[in-house]
Amino acid sequence: MAKIIGIDLGTTNSCMGLMEDNRLLVIPNDENFRTTPSVVAFTKEGQILVGNAAKRQQVMNPENTIFSVKRFIGRKFNDPTVSNDLRLMPYKLIRAANGDVWVEVMGKTYSPPELSAMILMKMKKDAENYLGETVDKAVVTVPAHFNDSQRQATKDAGKIAGLEIVRIINEPTAAALASGFDSKTKMKVVIYDLGGGTFDVSILELGQGIFKVLSTSGDTHLGGDDFDQAIIDYLVAEFHKKEGIDLKNDRVALQRLKDAAEKAKINLSTLDSVEITLPFLAATNDGPKHLQTVLSRPTLEAITKTIAEKTAGPCETALNDAGLRSNEIDEIVLVGGQTKMPLVREVVKRIFRKDPFSGVNPDEAVASGAAKQASVLKGDIRDILLLDVTAFSLGIKTEGGIFSKIVEKNSSIPLRKTEVYTTTQENQSFVRIEVFQGEKPMASDNKMIGTFDLVGIPPGPKGSAKIDVIFDIDANGIIRVSAKDQSTGKEQAIKITADSGLSKAELENKTKEIGAEFAKKISRGEKIQAKQDYKEVPAQEGEGGGLASAPEEEGEAKKKKSIFDIFKKKEG
Repeated sequence: MAKIIGIDLGTTNSCMGLMEDNRLLVIPNDENFRTTPSVVAFTKEGQILVGNAAKRQQVMNPENTIFSVKRFIGRKFNDPTVSNDLRLMPYKLIRAANGDVWVEVMGKTYSPPELSAMILMKMKKDAENYLGETVDKAVVTVPAHFNDSQRQATKDAGKIAGLEIVRIINEPTAAALASGFDSKTKMKVVIYDLGGGTFDVSILELGQGIFKVLSTSGDTHLGGDDFDQAIIDYLVAEFHKKEGIDLKNDRVALQRLKDAAEKAKINLSTLDSVEITLPFLAATNDGPKHLQTVLSRPTLEAITKTIAEKTAGPCETALNDAGLRSNEIDEIVLVGGQTKMPLVREVVKRIFRKDPFSGVNPDEAVASGAAKQASVLKGDIRDILLLDVTAFSLGIKTEGGIFSKIVEKNSSIPLRKTEVYTTTQENQSFVRIEVFQGEKPMASDNKMIGTFDLVGIPPGPKGSAKIDVIFDIDANGIIRVSAKDQSTGKEQAIKITADSGLSKAELENKTKEIGAEFAKKISRGEKIQAKQDYKEVPAQEGEGGGLASAPEEEGEAKKKKSIFDIFKKKEG
């Protein structure tokens, strides 16, 4: 059977894993790095660079280098989080015809699934080169709090990349699979996942090969990028104070500051202070201006403390939803590069009153867990059962625009749940079922995910009909909603197909277009960049109406190659 790889498609970095001979293998990229920057760049020479090559030229080509695109996948342009990012990103974000947020580069527009597909294409190619065989199937992870549109957009990215995504699983759940906690003794484990752009916290009960998710919470727009931005804002303010120059609209300067901020943040995980030196950061009539300052760990913690503390709310929500207190948690597993920061670890220890577990690699755990799940799907591992939950409540719109929950969030899947409703008008012959997901009391404040009509209801007085509304959710999270008139047995159903923002025709066209463009430009682009690196870088009818509630009835490294070695290989 063909290999199925596991992919952690991250905001900042991505990683690949594979189960081989009952052991986990992290697949390196073509430069022997175990993670690949989730960065795509378009050069003036017309080339596409992905990964390390894209990241290395980012400072000099900020407006055409796309990073953190995961923050925008499956989102609308009018999303408040997108509005905030408009001023922060050096590249251009636009409103697409369908209302989604897209990226414009050199006069051409790209959807987030297309850009994510380029990253997946690069990883697919690297995996094939490393394994020596074709790779066309993968298990891909997403934040637990991703909605259906975001999950479908991720699947579409896989399709464009030539990868069949056989399963989407939640990142914290994947990390739990990689944790090694599979003893006979039951234990309750927190997965605290703070990556580059998203935060998830899940609580699982583990034991005897069963991984049962009890609750999940999080923020799909909170991560390492926000810590970096806090450092950038601090440096901009310091430079303005000293030189009287505002760098907020200088894209090249801001990208240099971002690069410096990220490096300083990483170094301050082990050092007490770092020196940040950026010569020729700005030019004036009096000559060039340089940035030279010292950033200490206490200063870093002071300017990022509020960001780290934002993770406390979802943690408390997850505990409450699981019906647990912090002292009932046996282990805390930290996942995501941002958890290496001492301040974050202190926040975690304060919340859960326990030192976190140190037995997993935060950068590789999610990909490793995805690889393990892939092995389960292949049938190579038979003693693991994964029981996940719904991230959002599901229900329908009822009289007065009220959101009637049928499936509560954190409900274990697979499941089948039925609620009984009645008609709201005299002689009502059909009802419109509008399906929503979310937690707000009014349906319009939540996300509509589907609608259909149940027709042929016998005319009668208001409230006389009894309508069963049934939600079926399988292990893959696929939702089927049906409505049945108890008196006639007539039934209508809909399979909820998430909208990624790309139509079927657009998806087919993008698959061909991006595949051809990438194949044409990526190989030459990598060779060109390798040369540059070597030079520059050190090594219906009737009366209708809605529904009203009826009376209650019962119804989850190798040694790094040098740039020169890479160049020789590609030229060879």
